Amino acid sequence: MPARFSLICHGATAATRAAAFPLDEPLEAHAMERAAALRGALRRADRILVSPALRARQTAEALGLAASVDPLLRDGDHGRWNGRGIGEIQAEDPEGLLAWRTDPEAAPHGGESLAAVMRRAAAWLDGQGRASGHVVAVTHAAVIRAAILFAVGAPAAAFWHLDVGPLSLTDLRFDAARWTWRATSPTDWR
Repeated sequence: MPARFSLICHGATAATRAAAFPLDEPLEAHAMERAAALRGALRRADRILVSPALRARQTAEALGLAASVDPLLRDGDHGRWNGRGIGEIQAEDPEGLLAWRTDPEAAPHGGESLAAVMRRAAAWLDGQGRASGHVVAVTHAAVIRAAILFAVGAPAAAFWHLDVGPLSLTDLRFDAARWTWRATSPTDWR
């Protein structure tokens, strides 16, 4: 039996709306309502996992998912940029922001590079892919982007060409020989 991964991006937060690097913050009330409206929409799952971040745990709870925390699903660590807006960082450290957006190994914020997030997501998927069944994971846009790149064998430079929105569902499959990315739509939740 092939492995299936339904990766759900957490709901919107104040940082999402402000184009800021998040702290460990709660979901917006509207995001909680949107997630609750999807409660019960997922088909069965063999394992349900969640990032340790509050916004991911709240999303899982609103979706009615009894999830186990998996630290590998955590968001990227943005170091001293956490809690700050992109515009503010652009004004104070344009070279650092440019490096972060163009060099996957750069970590001008003192946190985790995008390449490190990609390696972590690849290791998580690789480890999970050895088992069969359906895994549902509530995580972050960066982790989902990294997982897609790993699954399709795309270069790290493609990271910024993927858009993963709040409460989106990404479906990846592994048949013991190859990974595939299945495009999803809102009707795939049902």
